[in-house]
Amino acid sequence: MITSDNWKERGKFYTISNKQIFVIDEGEYAETILILHGYPTSSYDYSRVLPELTKHFRVVIHDHLGFGFSDKPDSLTYSLIDQADIALQLWNKMGLKEVSILAHDYGTSVAKEILSRKNHNLIPLKIRRICLCNSSMRLEHLHLRNMGNLLKNKKLGKFIARLTSNSYQKFKKKIKSNSLDPHLNNKYDINNVWDQMNTSQGQKEIHLLSNFINERYTFWHRWTEALKESEIPIKIVWEKNDPIAVKEIAIVMATENQNEKIVWIENDKHYSII
Repeated sequence: MITSDNWKERGKFYTISNKQIFVIDEGEYAETILILHGYPTSSYDYSRVLPELTKHFRVVIHDHLGFGFSDKPDSLTYSLIDQADIALQLWNKMGLKEVSILAHDYGTSVAKEILSRKNHNLIPLKIRRICLCNSSMRLEHLHLRNMGNLLKNKKLGKFIARLTSNSYQKFKKKIKSNSLDPHLNNKYDINNVWDQMNTSQGQKEIHLLSNFINERYTFWHRWTEALKESEIPIKIVWEKNDPIAVKEIAIVMATENQNEKIVWIENDKHYSII
């Protein structure tokens, strides 16, 4: 089994905008897959599937700023726009020219911002295809739980985060409730996810990371249009029983762009890709 320390040893850090970004870069194949992980976890989500992926692709996964082993600056906004900037700067620094993108949860919003820029010829990166997995991207179907609403509140968020994220038991319960994967449900894996989230006392900043909920309202039209205008092949991989990103989101998305195709997964809940 891979521990947090093992995972950290396998990666390296790149300095982007004076911040340290943790990156896993494995596989010798010419075709490259860039993975954008979800909230509130990290690149470690893919530790079990990485050996299989690297049989076919070069795989690059980084921890978003504020997540995993990447820097967690105090009181930063952690905007999705900034996360897209960091991802693009990182990939440019790594010399990546032609890629496919796999995004889950929080990462799908970052992917859509990148797609919007690509549609307007603002970035040179060639994107062969995009795969979007389980994300609350359609606000009319967003099933925000009470805690999610509290976390996005600017005044209450930091206090709620301290009450919830400081508790390992509460974090463990949240992860288990969103996954039917028996491997992720074991104490060993959840410990590692917690350790990485807590690096540099990151759990104290988790309410700032949840700012993405507000940004999905702010950039609603921009990101919806990005999907509609895209000529890049888009595949939607979705869990039918996801309690957060309900299946209706995927159904609506699949009708908005002729390039979009939907693939259903069952019995995996929200963490269906790890």
